[in-house]
Amino acid sequence: MLLWKNIMKNNIALAGCGSWGKNLARNLSQIKVLNTVCDADPKVLDLVRKTYSVKVTISYSDLISDPDIKGIVIATPTHTHYSLARLALLAGKNVYVEKPLARGYLQAQELNHLAGVKNLILMVGHLLVYHPAVNCLRELIFKGELGEVRFLNSDRRNFNQQARRDNNVIWDLAPHDISMMSYILGLEPSGIVNACGWSTNSDGVIDVAHLDLNFPGDVPAHIHNSWIDPQKQVLLTVNGSKKTAVLNDSRIQNKLELYSIEQDGTVKVESTSYSEEEPLRLECEHFVHCIESGEAPRSDGTSGYQVVKILEEAEQKMHVESKPVLARFV
Repeated sequence: MLLWKNIMKNNIALAGCGSWGKNLARNLSQIKVLNTVCDADPKVLDLVRKTYSVKVTISYSDLISDPDIKGIVIATPTHTHYSLARLALLAGKNVYVEKPLARGYLQAQELNHLAGVKNLILMVGHLLVYHPAVNCLRELIFKGELGEVRFLNSDRRNFNQQARRDNNVIWDLAPHDISMMSYILGLEPSGIVNACGWSTNSDGVIDVAHLDLNFPGDVPAHIHNSWIDPQKQVLLTVNGSKKTAVLNDSRIQNKLELYSIEQDGTVKVESTSYSEEEPLRLECEHFVHCIESGEAPRSDGTSGYQVVKILEEAEQKMHVESKPVLARFV
C-alpha cells in the first residue's frame, strides 16, 4: 500500500455532490480520504450520510475553517469555481477544482498566482490527461509512432439541456478537448484561428460550436462541441505522416486504434493496450499524491489558466464574428 494512503486518511473535503460530484465522492471514499461533503441540498446530504461514513454540511465555511482538512475538491457550478477556490487557497487549503478553473483568464491567473505564493497545490479537473488511453496515445506520439503530427480533430457531442446554464457549450465541453490536445502534443495552443457558434433555441445560449486552433509548428486542430446530439460522440482523431490514431471514448473496449495504408492500398488497423483503471480514480489519487509530495499536478493551475484563456478568446470571437447567425440553427 502506498504511504500517502496512510498519511492522508480522511482529510479531503468535497464541495458539491451533484451529478458529477457524486462520482468524486465515490472515488474519494474508495481511496479512504473523504472527510466531509458540503452541498446546498439537504436531500443530497441525507444520501451521502447513508452511503459514506463522513461528515456533511451545508456551509462551505465549515470546510475552510476545519484544520483537519488539507484539501478541498470543488465540483460546484462553473460560475462559483473562482470564488470558492480563492477562499480555500486563502485559508491555506490545497485545491482541486473541476474544469474550467474560472470563467475569465484574469481570475484563473489570480488563482494560479495565489497558489504559488501560498505554496499550495492547485489542480484542475482536466480528466482526460489521466485517462490511460490518452496517456498511451501521448506516448505513441512522443515515440514517433504516428510520424509528424499534421492535424487533430475532436468531436464531443451529447444531449444535455441542463448544462445550458453555462450560456456557451464550449465552457462545458471544450476544456476536455483543449487540455487533451495540449497534453498529448506537449504544447500549448498558439491561439484561436476561428470560432463560430449557434443558439438553436434562439435564447442566446450557444449550444453548438466549432473552434479552429493552431499549435506551435503550424499544427492545426478542430473542435466540435454540441449539447443537442442524442447520440453521444467522444472521438479524437490525430493524423500523422505515418499513422492516424483514433481514440473513441464512447466504446467499452478497443478505444484506441492506429490506422495506416499499406503499399497495396489496404488499410491496416492496429489495436493498442492500456490500463483499464478508472480515470477519475487516478485523478483523485494524483491530487492526494501531489499534496503529500509537493509535486506539481499534471493538470496544474498554469494549464487551467491556458485553457480558460483559449476559451475566453474563442467566446469573444464568436460574439464579434458570429452574432448574425445566432438566431436559429436549421
